[in-house]
Amino acid sequence: MRTILIEPTENPKVMKFVADYNLIPGSLELDRTSDISEIPLAQELFNYPFVERVFITANFVAIAKQDTVEWEHVVESLKNVIEDELLANPRIYLQKKKEMYQIYAEMTPNPNAMKFVSSMMLMDGFVEVKSLEQAEGVPLAEAILKEFDFAKEVFISDNFVSVTRDNSVEWHQVMMAVRGYIAEYLQNGGAISNIVSQKHENPVEQIINRDYTEDEQKISDVLNEYVAPAVENDGGKISLMEYVKESKTARMLLQGSCSGCPSSTATLKGGIENILKQFLPDLVEKVEAVNG
Repeated sequence: MRTILIEPTENPKVMKFVADYNLIPGSLELDRTSDISEIPLAQELFNYPFVERVFITANFVAIAKQDTVEWEHVVESLKNVIEDELLANPRIYLQKKKEMYQIYAEMTPNPNAMKFVSSMMLMDGFVEVKSLEQAEGVPLAEAILKEFDFAKEVFISDNFVSVTRDNSVEWHQVMMAVRGYIAEYLQNGGAISNIVSQKHENPVEQIINRDYTEDEQKISDVLNEYVAPAVENDGGKISLMEYVKESKTARMLLQGSCSGCPSSTATLKGGIENILKQFLPDLVEKVEAVNG
């Protein structure tokens, strides 16, 4: 509880309520026509019909009353209100609640990539940063790559950040540090990305600046429905890059934890290729990765 001292003034209509610390820089003079939407203390004080004005400066609150009441009848009530409100909002203005980011770590099929999942959405779509040199415009990725020498790549999508490490460390040695750093960065209001994120729908449009053909759209629809959810759950992204009709080959772009994952080739051959063959037997016979 904040300790408030009651101090009379030379003006019998005005009483000072003195705190043991500075309340605000500068000063405020408020009456019933003032905007007090962000000042809970003033809102509470003006609930008393006899309060005419409230003056706040340095370490005290001064209240001017009407002549309809005597100080001895109301001063303790006002003192209690001020103490309660300063306890809730020590700096007078309404304290904005910080958004609470809960971050937990998840392994991915790629042993070099760890997925850090947020309790809140980070962006609509995704961005991929392959190196510190490419991180300009993506402050979160830049911060991670600068803070941790072992971090090679950062992939941000929806509600997670996927970080790929080099071979200088093992994840059990650094996972908690990375998780804590990301949580603190977000909690302190750090910017995530200043560039336009790629959308999950037809990312090939931004990659090669063209629309899907009819056949490519059919393949993409199967990927989005049967493959993408599982891949994204593992911290990765897989997109149709192009379709070669002559050889019935679907070429895929691997991003996030999928990029460089030792099991990605097996996943392509044993999983995605089989799914596409099953649903589109006349279109697809082979699946390839364009980036490894």
